[in-house]
Formats: sequence, structure tokens, C-alpha cells
Amino acid sequence: MSYFSQRALNIQPTGVRKMFDMAGDDVISFGLGEPDFQPPPIAIEAFHQAMLDGKNKYTTTAGLPSLRKKIAEDWESYQSGMDENNVCITMSGTNALLNVFMTTVDPGKNVLIPEPYFPLYGPDVGLCGGEDRYYPCKFENEFVPSISDLENLVDQNTVAILYNFPSNPTGGTLNAKQRDDLLEFAKKHDLWIISDEVYDKITFDEEHVSFLGCDYDKIIIVGSFSKTYCMTGWRIGYLLSTNLEAMKQLIKIQYYITACSNDAMQHAVLKTMEEAGDFPAMVSEKFKIRRDLIVRRLNAIEGVECHSPKGAIYVFPKVTVPGMNSEELALELLKDGVLCSPGTAFGKSGEGHLRFAYTIGEEDISKGMDILESTLNRLRNEA
Repeated sequence: MSYFSQRALNIQPTGVRKMFDMAGDDVISFGLGEPDFQPPPIAIEAFHQAMLDGKNKYTTTAGLPSLRKKIAEDWESYQSGMDENNVCITMSGTNALLNVFMTTVDPGKNVLIPEPYFPLYGPDVGLCGGEDRYYPCKFENEFVPSISDLENLVDQNTVAILYNFPSNPTGGTLNAKQRDDLLEFAKKHDLWIISDEVYDKITFDEEHVSFLGCDYDKIIIVGSFSKTYCMTGWRIGYLLSTNLEAMKQLIKIQYYITACSNDAMQHAVLKTMEEAGDFPAMVSEKFKIRRDLIVRRLNAIEGVECHSPKGAIYVFPKVTVPGMNSEELALELLKDGVLCSPGTAFGKSGEGHLRFAYTIGEEDISKGMDILESTLNRLRNEA
């Protein structure tokens, strides 16, 4: 009889992937959060050239010093005085997350995690032997948590709180006052702040508000090039902190997970940052047009209520059909040719919601919204 570890058996496929795997090729897909744009041409050219130039070897565990320095400079407006010692290159933002949890979480300890949530957070904590505790980010508060809810969850075994702004799946963001309130909560309880800011350059209407640059030395930023430079398949991210002891421990853990990141790819990303630094702003502008379209269409449909997200690439509307839960509704939509994610793929509090990733063109967004409206009308007539 085969034996498998309990940690492997405890991990389940995410609801997002479940829906994606069920879909055919002919659906209008609002499923995965993957930009439909290609990386800048210079990125692809530089990747190819780096391989031709022999950049096919190991790098240091933390990554190319020149790239790390460039990333530190990229965050200069939030925190001055950083250099390559404050950055570790990782094989994606998801690799970065696992590094952080393995560095900060012991068995028996717990981490406060936002709900609705990015599906990897809780299982990653579990893989480290820790407990995932979920704090609510409610629709009526535009998905920003309340301090009272956090106070009800924290205890002597809480070691960290994870924040994710702009958020996947909600698109929720913070203003400076809300950020400061959350910061003070973490300070009060001496918690690590794990700040997932992979959508930092995809913001609308207002500038990104970061936890970096705050007067606190227990902040670790999770960053990525997947969304901002449309490099999802490249799998490259990074960790950043002003806490050099934290960086030392994170880099040590990184060695035992992937040893180092891809050599040629790091050279290509550096070249891209140097010569196509305006690319994320262009991408953000295109997503803003799509956001405005999908929010307008959703709010025009009976039984649908949607905030206008201030960042990321998702909407998380309330969708009400009597007698149907969010997974049943998502399956009905899939039958009619629209792929989206049930809100429960992001936690129990996601019930009554659907997530739509507006990572497709405006024409397809409009077609998808036509189908959504038609499906909802049909279901209500059948109820």
C-alpha cells in the first residue's frame, strides 16, 4: 500500500483550477488571473540574447546583484537607502510566499490571513505546521479589514499577519489611514507583516499605498513581475525587506527550495526594467478601461452589485440567484460559455460572489456580460 505524507493529503486543488480544468477551448474566460498581453519585446530579445551570451549558469542564491539593486531603486520612492542586500530573487511570487512562511512560522504558531484570500496562503502556512486564521474583508467595507475583527483573532501564538493590497480576488486597496491602522495593530502585537504587493503597479485612480517605508522593521514585501510585466510563465518574483537579519534567513531558506533563480531570465528582467520601465503603466491604463467596462455592465444587471476596484485585475461582485450557491451558478455559466470562479474558491465568506478576471479584450468582456445577463434571467425564470 502506498504511503503519502499527511501534508500532501491535506492539500486540495483550488476552486479556480477546478473550474479552469473543466472548461473547453470555446469559452469566454474570466478565470485565471493572467494578463493577455505579452512581455515587452525587449524582454524577449534580452532573454534570448542572455542565453546566447552564455548566461545559463547558477547565480548566487539571492540572485544577480545588479537586478537586486535595480529592484531596490524601483522602491526608492517608498524607502530610501536600500540596495541589493535588501532583495532576494525568487522563482515567482508563490515561491516567495513559501519562503516567508518557512522563515517565520513554527508548528503551533498561527498567521492571520485575509478572507476572501489568494488560495495559496493557508495551505502554505499548513505546510509549515502552522495554523491559518482568517480575518474578514467584507464587501460592505470595500474589502478592507476592521481592527476589531483582527483583535478577536490574535493571541500569544500569532507570529504574522498577511496583507494583500491590491487584492486578489477582490481588487480592494488601502488608503494611507487604513494602512496606518493596520500597521499599528501589527506593532501592538509584535507581528511580522507579510505584505503581498504583487499588483503594486496595477492601480487605478490613486497611487499604490505600500507597507514599505513605514516605521517598523518587521515588514517583508512579496513582489513579482508576473502581472506588472506580463511574465506569468517566466516564474520570477522577489522578497524585499529593510530588515537585514530577515533577508539573511529568507535567502538561506531560498537555497533549500530552489537554490537560485534562472540566470538568463534575471538578465532579461534587468534589461526590461532599464529600458521598458513604463510598460506597467501602459498595462495599468488598459486594465482601467476594462475595469470601467465590466463594472458598468455588472451593475446594470438585476441582482448584481459590484464595487469598482482600485487595483489588480479582478472584480468580485455579489450575484444573487434564489436557491443557488456560487459554485452552482459558476457551473451554469460555464455551460453557457463563460468561465469565472465561484466566490467560495477564495474562502467561505466568498459565498454569494463570483470572481471575474478582466484579462480579456473589451469585445469579449461585453460578450461575456451578455451571456451572464442571459443566464441570470434564465435561472430566475426557472426558480
